[in-house]
Amino acid sequence: MNRQNTVSAAVVITSMICGAGCTQAPTPPKSAAKAAAARPDDHGHSHDDGDHHGHGAGPHDGTLADWGGGKYHVEFTVDHDKKEAVIYVLGSDEKTAAPVKTADGKLLLTIREPAFQVELAARPLNGEAEGMSSCYGGTHESLGIVREFAGTISGEVDGTPFAGEFTEQPHGDHDHK
Repeated sequence: MNRQNTVSAAVVITSMICGAGCTQAPTPPKSAAKAAAARPDDHGHSHDDGDHHGHGAGPHDGTLADWGGGKYHVEFTVDHDKKEAVIYVLGSDEKTAAPVKTADGKLLLTIREPAFQVELAARPLNGEAEGMSSCYGGTHESLGIVREFAGTISGEVDGTPFAGEFTEQPHGDHDHK
């Protein structure tokens, strides 16, 4: 096969893989950072029913991502003035807090553009059991940029790696630029 055919075949195969939906990672990495590094383009979940639906705004007016084939959802929120991201772990209904025990009590937020990562520490809400949290937060200078962010939220829950991709959409009351 010549170089042009090889490149064309690679583009077609990549398009087919990306269009086929998300897949579960076969081997669980040992940490959130390794989970994100091992699967930068993987959503960390599968859609067995073929329903790749969009999510509306979450209960904290953030952007939702699927986490674990619908078992969990994660909601990305950002406060540009505080340069802070807060992630909420929600149940399959996309509304109810779902406290989880993560490896080292942390999640990893990976933003694609501008490229940076934020380690998110557990911030248990009132009434959540010891060692469990449905809220994780962290700060980074680049979160002060007013724009729509896109990236991956990853972590390890009870030994299973999860990763969910999100893309913020312009809000009705203001646009990020």
